[in-house]
Amino acid sequence: MANPSYSVYTGTMVKILELAIRKASNLPEAAQERLGRELLERIEALEHLRTEIEAGLRELDGGLGEEIDIEEIIRQAHEEHAKKA
Repeated sequence: MANPSYSVYTGTMVKILELAIRKASNLPEAAQERLGRELLERIEALEHLRTEIEAGLRELDGGLGEEIDIEEIIRQAHEEHAKKA
């Protein structure tokens, strides 16, 4: 049975994409090309992320997960951020 909230989300998403495409069609061709490339790159990045998440979930389901130290991860993230600043 279809998930009703998914149908609403999909319908809304399609309407938003259609609106974005209509607005983009008024832009110069170079801008349209750039937007199209950026959108495709974003979609590809999301597809890759989804693949990585699914692999991680399979590992967790298979008992391959390990405990992490969240404080250490936060510290490392702060260090990396500080290097970029």
